[in-house]
Amino acid sequence: MKLPSYSASECFSTLVYVVIMTLIPLITFPSCKAKKGESGEDNEPVVLLRDTVISDAENHMGLYFDEKEKELMAQDLANNTRRYEQLRSYTLDNNTPPAFRFDPAPVGPVFDKTQNQIDWMLPDDVQLPENRDDLAFYTVAELSQLIRNQRITSMELTRFYLDRLHLYGDTLHCVITLTEELAIQQAARADEEISQGKYRGPLHGIPYGVKDLFSVEGYKTTWGATPYKDQIIGETATVVKKLEEAGAVLVAKLSMGALAMGDVWYEDTTRNPWNLEQGSSGSSAGSASATAAGLVAFSIGTETLGSIVSPSTRCGTSGLRPTFGRVSRSGAMALSWTMDKIGPICRTAEDCALVFQAILGPDGVDQTLVDLPFNYDPSPDLSRLRVGYYKEAFENDYQNKDNDQRTLRVLKKMGIKLIPVTFPDSLPLSSMRIILNAEAAAAFDDLTRSSRDSLLVRQNRWAWPNLFRQARFIPAVEYIQANRLRYVLVQEMYQMMKEYDVIVTPSYGGNQLLITNLTGHPVVVIPNGFNDNGEPTSISFIGNLYDEATILAFARLYQLETNFEDSHPPLFKTSSQ
Repeated sequence: MKLPSYSASECFSTLVYVVIMTLIPLITFPSCKAKKGESGEDNEPVVLLRDTVISDAENHMGLYFDEKEKELMAQDLANNTRRYEQLRSYTLDNNTPPAFRFDPAPVGPVFDKTQNQIDWMLPDDVQLPENRDDLAFYTVAELSQLIRNQRITSMELTRFYLDRLHLYGDTLHCVITLTEELAIQQAARADEEISQGKYRGPLHGIPYGVKDLFSVEGYKTTWGATPYKDQIIGETATVVKKLEEAGAVLVAKLSMGALAMGDVWYEDTTRNPWNLEQGSSGSSAGSASATAAGLVAFSIGTETLGSIVSPSTRCGTSGLRPTFGRVSRSGAMALSWTMDKIGPICRTAEDCALVFQAILGPDGVDQTLVDLPFNYDPSPDLSRLRVGYYKEAFENDYQNKDNDQRTLRVLKKMGIKLIPVTFPDSLPLSSMRIILNAEAAAAFDDLTRSSRDSLLVRQNRWAWPNLFRQARFIPAVEYIQANRLRYVLVQEMYQMMKEYDVIVTPSYGGNQLLITNLTGHPVVVIPNGFNDNGEPTSISFIGNLYDEATILAFARLYQLETNFEDSHPPLFKTSSQ
């Protein structure tokens, strides 16, 4: 069947990217060299374009052009090849963003800009355990009170976690670089300041780790990938700077799936502390694994399409994926400029709130950031919260259904009225994933063109090398069209979410994970039980844009009711536990 005809002007932009990338090998072959016509341009590549490449591209893109239209296009497409080569003559660092930004804010709402003082309601009677090894699983909230009241020093706590990293890091394959020298310096400074009464807040003196896509001056930043395993970036990421300003102590750069996919990095697979035969999931693999095993008090991860939710679920940690534009990505590896998000992975939702408060906000560099308050109230009035639940997803037949149904029963017991909701489903959501693939291919364009992508461990159909290559054939018009549909999705999500404060959903239920990563909505993921193999499961709470405070407080109250966060991997617990 003949496809409908489109004019050359309508289809020119669509074809440029695909056709030129197919043309390049042809025009560099010896047989394609100089035959010049009256215009002084090479004719043979033009003929190849007209008779073979454009025809092949028609089939690839589902378009049709008549012979006259092909003739008109061919010369300009050949000329564009030279323009692309000129563009490629300029070296672009991974952290150079495109000259456009995604804004998750829909048309209509006005966001509160008043920051209230937060009463954290932290415990004030925390005591040291009889067995010091039990400190491994104390929360940030608990550790902060021990340090503030000088019942333990930051140096003691730092050396304690460094010892555990040395002891268990290789077992879990969760550590790429120990920042031991820096940690000792930061711990000593914290103790000196605290002894002088200069207490910076709940993170002062607390040891933590970061996913190894954040640069730290003087230490390598490997992105978990062989081509970059010796890379040293001469700057420190904003997130690390902000945590240093809060007094936190960086003890390790933690493993990540290569270039932020999965749990396989250049040396091994990061392991799930609950089951060493299983990967910890990705791509914030080391962050979740190390936190769950008590090797750090908390960690920092990133998410583009599930990389905080997934390892937090697998490892039984509490994770926050904030609203897009809340946390600076300066000094972080770019994968997708319009989808990358940074957030904490901790033992509890309360800890996530403490860490998030320290890392959010503008830094004068990342232009996607918004300056909006974080008005966290640890004990909200549940009767005033409008809580929806993703009914369709809960009714599906899936592995963790029993635990998720129990979650709904617990919430009802807490006095919460659950209202069924339906997520937008009129748009071709899976097709919109080309946004991520196109941006990731651009971020690692030099890796593909240099063929160094062959150095990556994973080389299957679903691994980055193949995804980067096939993304070269995504037409520019389709990438823009997908983003236009994304704009529609943002408006539809706003219309749904404006009626609710919290949406309860299975962590992998329906299309919500893809939808909320495209729209930039925040989510808190927390443990809600164990499967038949004794491995953790999770539940997710989705919030309105820039309202992490409500879902974190909601999650805190749920955790007080259930205490699943108090369970820890048996292999990494001490005898007294």
